[in-house]
Amino acid sequence: METALIIPPANDAPLELGGFLPPGAPLEVDLGCGAGRFLLARAAANPSTRYIGVDRMMMRIRKLNARIVRLGLPNVRILRAEALHAMEIHLPRNRVQTLYVHFPDPWPKRCHHRRRLFAQPHFLEHLSNLLVPGGTLQIATDHADYFAHIQRILAADARFQLVAPMPRQPCEHTDFEVIFRGQNLPVFEAAYLLVDRVDSVAI
Repeated sequence: METALIIPPANDAPLELGGFLPPGAPLEVDLGCGAGRFLLARAAANPSTRYIGVDRMMMRIRKLNARIVRLGLPNVRILRAEALHAMEIHLPRNRVQTLYVHFPDPWPKRCHHRRRLFAQPHFLEHLSNLLVPGGTLQIATDHADYFAHIQRILAADARFQLVAPMPRQPCEHTDFEVIFRGQNLPVFEAAYLLVDRVDSVAI
């Protein structure tokens, strides 16, 4: 494999995934995959599942691409894009089994809260469009205030049901998480299952 990079179409169209995503193959998306520690561990442990990592930082993407090629993981691809843009335009609708959001930027200053991923007006709509019925959103963060904010938003949306988060092995902890856990700092986790696509209002 020469590269794991996905080049987005120039006309802002959905991704052309070709033979990477055959019919029926499970698809999981790591939104904000960072250095890729979690993504690579998942892809190596689940070769029949397809993975797409999304990140906007080119340096991270290049390093992660080199690691994927070196490890020879044919079931993982990476996309350089803003999270919301990838969700709205590029990722396949009604196709994602699990979407991971691990340690999103908490924008801790109150005046910046509107920049949070979960505070974006159409985030839950895009999420609902991407997930298959019964698909899940898996969340992890070290920021208690942001976690409470996420819980309020999802509790107010009838499309999503709180479920137990998936257990993750130590090798599936992100680089940030390794640091936090090493300092005995709390990590907050939750998961939400898509039960329907009914009209809803998120706060």
